[in-house]
Amino acid sequence: MKIESTDVDIRTLLTSGYYSVPRFQRPYSWDQENIREFWDDVVRDNLGDYFIGSMVVYKKGDQRFGIVDGQQRLTTITILLCVLRDTLEAVGEQNLALGLHALIERNNIDNEPEYVLATESSYPYFQDNIQKYGEPELEAELHFEEKSLQSAHELFRKFVKDLVNSIESDPTVPAADIRQTIKGKLAEVRDSLLALSVILVKLDDEDDAYLIFETLNTRGKDLALSDLVKNHITKHLKTKSASIDHTKEKWRSILETIEGSPAEISTDNFIHHCWLSRYEYLPAKKLFKVLKKRIKKKDAKEFLESLVADAKHYRSIHDISYGKWTKQESQVEASLSALMLFRVKQQIPCVLSLLRAYRNGLIKKRLFERALLYIERFHFLFTAITSQRSSGGISSMYASLGRRIFEAGSSSDISDIVSELRIKLRERIPSEEEFRALLPELIFTNQVSKQRLLVRYVLLGISKYEKQSYPVDVQHLTIEHLAPQSNLSNGWEEAEIGQLGNLILVSEDTNQRLMNKAFLEKKEILINEGYKLPTIIADADKWTRDMISDRTDDIAQTAYQQIWAI
Repeated sequence: MKIESTDVDIRTLLTSGYYSVPRFQRPYSWDQENIREFWDDVVRDNLGDYFIGSMVVYKKGDQRFGIVDGQQRLTTITILLCVLRDTLEAVGEQNLALGLHALIERNNIDNEPEYVLATESSYPYFQDNIQKYGEPELEAELHFEEKSLQSAHELFRKFVKDLVNSIESDPTVPAADIRQTIKGKLAEVRDSLLALSVILVKLDDEDDAYLIFETLNTRGKDLALSDLVKNHITKHLKTKSASIDHTKEKWRSILETIEGSPAEISTDNFIHHCWLSRYEYLPAKKLFKVLKKRIKKKDAKEFLESLVADAKHYRSIHDISYGKWTKQESQVEASLSALMLFRVKQQIPCVLSLLRAYRNGLIKKRLFERALLYIERFHFLFTAITSQRSSGGISSMYASLGRRIFEAGSSSDISDIVSELRIKLRERIPSEEEFRALLPELIFTNQVSKQRLLVRYVLLGISKYEKQSYPVDVQHLTIEHLAPQSNLSNGWEEAEIGQLGNLILVSEDTNQRLMNKAFLEKKEILINEGYKLPTIIADADKWTRDMISDRTDDIAQTAYQQIWAI
C-alpha cells in the first residue's frame, strides 16, 4: 500500500484536484452545534493558521480523488464558500464572487465546467441549491441529508448576513466606506477559510481506501457501526450500472426508514438488534469484528436485503403509527405501545423476529398476540413496577429465542418457542409480596405527574378487567381523584391522594362535573352517569386514607394474580 502525506492549505487543496464522495461514506450530518463551533473557530476567534486535521483520499485518475476521511469538513467549507460567493455578488463585488466560484466550480481538462466537490447522495440539491452560481432550477426532494445541508447553508447565511448588518449599522463606519468595509470583511473571512491547514494523505486505490476507512475507526475516529457496516457491504457489492447505484439506494432507504422516525431509534441500535434476532449474541462493541468475518461477498446482497426489510419492522415496533395496524390488530398495537411506555429494549430482538414471522405469514395473529402479551405483562411486573435489573441474562434469553424463531421452519416450531418464552418469563417475575409492596409507589397528582401515562395504563387495564363501559372513547378518558387534590392543603400527602386506590377514569365532561365536590356527591354523579363502581367505593359513606390503601392493595392483588398474570 503506497501512502503519500503532505501538509496543504484549503486553497491548494481545492485548486489541485477534483474530489468525490464515494459510495461507502455516510451522508452529510453536521448539525447546528457543529456549524457554530466551526464558525467560531475559523471566523469569530480567527487565530491565523488553523489546523483542521487530516484528510484521506484515494486516486481515481489524474487530479481526481475519492474521499475516505474529511468529507464532512470539506462539504462544510464548500457550503461556506458558496455563501460568501453569493453575498459578495449581492453587495456588488462580482469579481470577488467569480474568483471564489473558481474554487467551487472550474473547467476541467476538456474545458467543461465541473464542481470541485462532487457528491451523488444529495444530488441534485447540493449542486443546484448550494454550489450553483445563480438561482436553482431543479426540484429536489429533501431527505435527511438534504435537510442537514440546508440547515448548514441557512445558518452560514445568517452568520454572514449578521456580519454585513453589523457593518451597515455601525455608526463609526462612514456611509461612503460601508461597501469597502463589507468587501474587506468578507475577504478576510474568505482568506481565513482558505488558509485552513490539513494533512492530505493520498492512497493508491479504492481497495486501500476501504481498509483505511475501517482502520481509522479503530484509531479513535468517530465512525458509527452503521458507517462500518455500509463500508463493508459496499466493498463487496460493486455497482454494475452507470445510472443507478442499487446498493447506495437501498442503504439510503434504511437510513430514511430508521432516522426518519419520531421515535428514539438509531441505525446503530437497529443493526445490533437485527443481528441479535438472526445470529449469535454479541455486545454492540464486538459486533462489527464478527460481522466482517461472517458476511462475505456471497452473503452481502442477502444481508443488505434483510436490513432493508427489517428496518420497516423495527420502526413499526417503536413508531406505532408507522405499523398501520388494523382494528383487528389492536391488541398487537396496545402491547407494543405498552413496551415503549415501559422504556425497555431487551425484548426487541425477540419481538423483531416475531413480527418478521407474522408479516411473512409464518405465524397467525393469535400466536403473535399471545407472545407479545407475555412480554408486555412480564415487563409491567418486572420493569415498570418493581424496577428489577437484569444481569444480562434476560437480554441473551430474548436474543436466543429471537434467533430460534428466525431459524424455525414452521408455525408449530414457533408456537413451542413461545410456550418456552412463557415459562422462562414466569421464572423471572418478582414475588407477589414485592409487587404489592411497590405498587403503592405508583402515584399521580398535578404536582407529581411523571408517572401519569403508566398510571393511566394501569387504570385502563383494571377497567377492562372489570368490564367498565364509558360514554366516550378510552383515548379521551381523564384521571379523577376521589379524594380531591385540594385535600393536599388539609394535611393529606401526595402519596395518599395520588395512589391508585384513589383514582378512577372518567370522561372529560364527568371530570368537570366532579371537580372538588365531596365524596358522596361524586359517587352520586358517577352512579347516575352509569359508571360501574368497585364495591369498596359503592358501599362507602365516606372516603378515608385507609380505604384508599385497602383499594390499592386490592388492585395490586388482582393485577398480579389475574390481569397481568403470565
